[in-house]
Amino acid sequence: MDHASSTSEHDARLAPEPSIFKEFLAITKPGIILGNMISVTGGFFLAAQGAFEPVLFLATLLGVALVIASGCVFNNVIDRDIDVRMQRTRNRALVQGLISVPVALAYATSLGLAGVVILYRMANPLAALFAVAGFIVYVGLYSLYFKRHSIHGTLIGSLSGAMPPVIGYCAVANQFDLGGALLLLIFSLWQMPHSYAIAIFRFDDYKAASIPVLPVVKGIATAKRSIVLYVIAFTAAVLALSLAGYGGYGYLVVAGAASLYWLYLALSRYHRVDNNAWAKKQFAFSIIMVMIISLTMVIDFGVSSAAALLTDI
Repeated sequence: MDHASSTSEHDARLAPEPSIFKEFLAITKPGIILGNMISVTGGFFLAAQGAFEPVLFLATLLGVALVIASGCVFNNVIDRDIDVRMQRTRNRALVQGLISVPVALAYATSLGLAGVVILYRMANPLAALFAVAGFIVYVGLYSLYFKRHSIHGTLIGSLSGAMPPVIGYCAVANQFDLGGALLLLIFSLWQMPHSYAIAIFRFDDYKAASIPVLPVVKGIATAKRSIVLYVIAFTAAVLALSLAGYGGYGYLVVAGAASLYWLYLALSRYHRVDNNAWAKKQFAFSIIMVMIISLTMVIDFGVSSAAALLTDI
């Protein structure tokens, strides 16, 4: 054996093997979980109005994170045939056979049950109920049927995407009132332009996988028009939360201004030829937008609480 062959075999032995831990983590979609933790925090503090129960807060975050992780793993199992046809998903662990389907199903079930139990025992049954409802909508309705068969799949999916802040709200309030309903409306409306923007700049992937998203079925022009209309509706819902007495003046000014700026972005270059660039800009700001409205819910009531304390002194 020559020196070159010996060196190659030595390098191969030293090459790091894929970490199975990383694969198990990846199929839970950590980025999605992290993003939803922000909205859970917003809903939690909106209901708490400046009060803070650290054990309840951490339990709510953990419970929601586990349920979302469970849904994402189930989604990975269901979408194997779709993922193999899409450029950005064809290397996922279940597509590549790095994790078997039975193991993934057991993993997903364990995560989901643990999350629901934590919410039921450490928050309240209502929070657990909304977690189960969001899971059923995402896995049972969206992933198994509507995503593959209906142009309205995005709308159905938006309901599950709006559950985390509602769960955070109900964990504190222990009731689903107008505030909870407005949160559900705000985050459902936010999901629509966010998702349609992805569908525009990932048009080729969705078309290759035969997923009937709006841009593929009705055209990009229709999707762009829908994005603008949903941003308008979202802005109205954001303002309604404050006008109904659930958000303070800080929330009204900051979240309202950010929503109007999103509308400006959607309209300012609406007729530009590069639809992908336009859609990516909408997507990028949608992420910023959800952080702004969630964090403003926290900061607004924190300031109000401090102001009230100073007044009492």
